[in-house]
Amino acid sequence: MDTVQHPSATWEAASNGTVFYRRQQLYMLQGKLPDLDDYLIAGCKNGGPIALMRDSSKLVALGSGRPPFAKSQIQVFSPAGEGLLLFSWDQNRIVRFGWTFDERLVVLNEEGVYRLYDLQGDYQQFSLGNEAAELGVIDARVHENGLVALTGSLTLLEVKDWEGGRPLALATPGLSEPPHAWAVIPPEYSISRHVEVLLSVDATILAVDNLESLDQRISRGPFLHVSPSPNGKFLALLTFSGILWVVSADFQREIVVLDTATVGAEGSVTQVGWCGNDAVLVTWNDLVLLVLPSRSDPAGETLRYLYFGATFVVTESDGARVIGQDVCDFIQKVPVSSVSVFRPGSTSSSAILFAAWDNFLQRSPKADESIRSIRSDLAAAVNECIDAAGHEWEPHWQRKLLSASAAKFGWGFLDLYNPTDFIAMGQALKVLNAVRFYEIAIPLTYSQYQYVSPAHLINRLTSRNLHLLALRVSSFLSLKPDVVLKHWASAKIGRSKSSSADGQDDEVCKVIVDKFEKLGGGEVSYADIARRAWEVGRTGLATKLLDYETRASDQVPLLLTMKEDNLALIKAVDSGDTDLVYHVLLHLYKRLPLGSFFKLIEDGGEQLAPASKLLQVYAREQNREMLRDFYYSDDRRVESATLALDEAAQMTDPHAIMTAVNSAEKFFSEDKDRAFEAKMMNESVRLLALQQQFEKDADGKVKFFGQSVSEMIRTCLTNGMSKKADRVKSEFKVPDKRFWYLKLHALTAMRDFDALDVFARSKRSPIGYEAFVRHLVEAGHLKEASSYVIRCDGPKRVELYVMCADWRAAGRECKERGDKKGMEQLRKSCPNSLIARELDQLAASMK
Repeated sequence: MDTVQHPSATWEAASNGTVFYRRQQLYMLQGKLPDLDDYLIAGCKNGGPIALMRDSSKLVALGSGRPPFAKSQIQVFSPAGEGLLLFSWDQNRIVRFGWTFDERLVVLNEEGVYRLYDLQGDYQQFSLGNEAAELGVIDARVHENGLVALTGSLTLLEVKDWEGGRPLALATPGLSEPPHAWAVIPPEYSISRHVEVLLSVDATILAVDNLESLDQRISRGPFLHVSPSPNGKFLALLTFSGILWVVSADFQREIVVLDTATVGAEGSVTQVGWCGNDAVLVTWNDLVLLVLPSRSDPAGETLRYLYFGATFVVTESDGARVIGQDVCDFIQKVPVSSVSVFRPGSTSSSAILFAAWDNFLQRSPKADESIRSIRSDLAAAVNECIDAAGHEWEPHWQRKLLSASAAKFGWGFLDLYNPTDFIAMGQALKVLNAVRFYEIAIPLTYSQYQYVSPAHLINRLTSRNLHLLALRVSSFLSLKPDVVLKHWASAKIGRSKSSSADGQDDEVCKVIVDKFEKLGGGEVSYADIARRAWEVGRTGLATKLLDYETRASDQVPLLLTMKEDNLALIKAVDSGDTDLVYHVLLHLYKRLPLGSFFKLIEDGGEQLAPASKLLQVYAREQNREMLRDFYYSDDRRVESATLALDEAAQMTDPHAIMTAVNSAEKFFSEDKDRAFEAKMMNESVRLLALQQQFEKDADGKVKFFGQSVSEMIRTCLTNGMSKKADRVKSEFKVPDKRFWYLKLHALTAMRDFDALDVFARSKRSPIGYEAFVRHLVEAGHLKEASSYVIRCDGPKRVELYVMCADWRAAGRECKERGDKKGMEQLRKSCPNSLIARELDQLAASMK
């Protein structure tokens, strides 16, 4: 027979016995907490800690009890009453404090400065901005993912997330005085998906979001307490006259109207909260009242829970934690699966299955009869028993419902059953029982565990420095241990930060690396740990840890932050990632003086040669000025000259072009192996100067600038500037052959055949006259080309005449040379019969 109290022993019935509520004692707190009535309290949801601060408006009696802590101190306790953190506040008056989803304590002062404290006392500080600092903050409400502050000008500012972003102004509510009470519905639970602020003003409620301020036009106020349900769908409102009014969030459906004066409690209401989304909790000193809706009574139903002294209620999504002077309880609606299994007289399939297991243990034949009676619903009964096990706090009943009892027993009678849910529930309960233990004191329910996720729970354990338990939970749930190991390493570095000798750095580094390789399988990143070491002033340790980081993309940014510039660039080059190399180069270019930047690359030698080349590629496309400075600092004269010429080729201004070419000449002349190039640059400058002079002489009507010597001569000839062409030939020592070719082409293009004839007769042609014939033929001037054949060598005349289509002259040339064979070939290839007869006549005369 079971000696453990039956689960239904603590149930209290409501709604004619169809709904049950239970109060589960979580921890005993005798003497661990101060008198809660003298303190301002903020509770963290999902089994989190509570924070206490002296209420400066109340007098505290000094006596033999627990000594109160100072007004400027905030102390954090676990749900089991163990102290987790105590810190002093060194800023202006605290306006409000509360908890984030990840268990960081938010503390806001009257100047709009707020801090986020972790459970180790480290904090981040942010501000609501200049407006809040000037006007002051008179009140605020903190929710898990942000806060809303009420400024001195009675406007509202919202902070989203906890990244220190700029606060957003909500719609102006038009208040003339602070509201009697107010509350916030978080964005994830409001209809608009924006934060919604409910303000009790006069007899009504104002609903304010980022777009508008809307009067709900009700007349039951003013209200002393405004409390939204966890899902944001309902509101619990308490008037100054003590009327509790529970309505839907849109004020369209009234659920409960209760006069709290009829309860018989002494004193005033201290808190109005929710027990899940189904019931309201109203607290007085010594009394917690649970208010439920009722179909028959507008005032609803009530359940009373007595306590000694003041209490504080932390609303949860599936119940409420009640923290008293000597106990921490959890009040919740009994889950449907638990009611189905444990309700006295239950005839559900899960209850029959549970009873069948007891009969089986007693070797009673009723076990088989029970199984047969629920055979069609057996799978559902097994699943319900598994679910009920998840909602039980006592391990005895968990075991009976799972591994040694109904679920495992029941599925033995099923042909096919997937045990995944059974295994998952067993794992979850083992984890939950471990963290519920009073030394850990995270009283999560199964529903909360599913909501926050195992990864979040592990983060909460590491924030308490419970690394061994967190590591075991990670291993048990087959989760990567990275988060735990990183937090452990950061904590170890933080604790050893007072000593930074090289020997100490080596020792700490070895311990961390050994632990990472043993437990993390070599997959844990060292970059985050190295950053932590650098933040606490352990640069040597950070560098040593980074040597073990295998991902350059994590390694290099931190080295840059640490100003280990040379090492960062070497690591980036070794990674072979050009994007990462460019990232380092551009970062250093912006941060370092130009000379230091170039010296860093130059001193790297062959090891940094790829970085040097990538820098040149980037600078050539994006920043020529930087490339010019780089070449100059590295004494690269040839590259500097080449760059100057490249820039000159892209310029249009004559003066700038000449300056660039002069610069190139200067760089070439400074290199003794580049005398030829320097001479060429000198001639280029002279050519450009001469071109400018010619353009000036022509009043800009003829374009010379930028042309080559040959093009310039051709331009002079085609524009009738023969003397200037001769001058160019003379100054730049243009060979006669090239000059004759240029003039031949120019006069042909001008169709000035008389001048061409005069030119051909001026002296013996250095290029011969065959060139004249061929060029004229190519230009289509066959007749003119024929006149120059007679001046060519004899053996080639026949071929040239044919090229000029002068068949008769070709025939005469064959006759004169007595070339019968040539005549015969002409006869065969002539284009028509008339020419053929003439050639026949010439051939006959040769006989």
